[in-house]
Amino acid sequence: MSIDQRLAQLGIELPQPAAPVAAYVPAVERDGLLHISGQISFAADGSLIKGRLGDDVDLDGGMAAARRCGIMLLAQMKAALGSLDRVEKVVKLGVFVNSSPDFVDQPKVANGASELMQDVFGEAGRHARSAVGVAVLPLGVAVEVDAIVAVKA
Repeated sequence: MSIDQRLAQLGIELPQPAAPVAAYVPAVERDGLLHISGQISFAADGSLIKGRLGDDVDLDGGMAAARRCGIMLLAQMKAALGSLDRVEKVVKLGVFVNSSPDFVDQPKVANGASELMQDVFGEAGRHARSAVGVAVLPLGVAVEVDAIVAVKA
């Protein structure tokens, strides 16, 4: 089964890849790895998912925001590679969570993106990960996720 067929089976529709908001490119392929710039939390309608975990965003909302970041990562992968079938392995995700000082469930928030990668790519979607709380994220979003992906030639 192709990854596009798997996405359809999961009911996932990829959005247009987000354009950079500053002086960088969305993805760089080098030496068999695709490095994807941080993708912020966009809702399905294109609006930003904003807020701070522990203040005005609950854990379920944070996990959903991380999943939406993961969906944008998939869109960037497809744009950069031409086909998601070129993904050999999701190597690492870096998850940044806009957090109040007392919020400590960043790893649970990050599961929104991690579980998506495993659902889409199976064993090849299992990855190393960082999940960190930060005081603020670009445009006031709740979550940002970047990735390193091994690719097939």
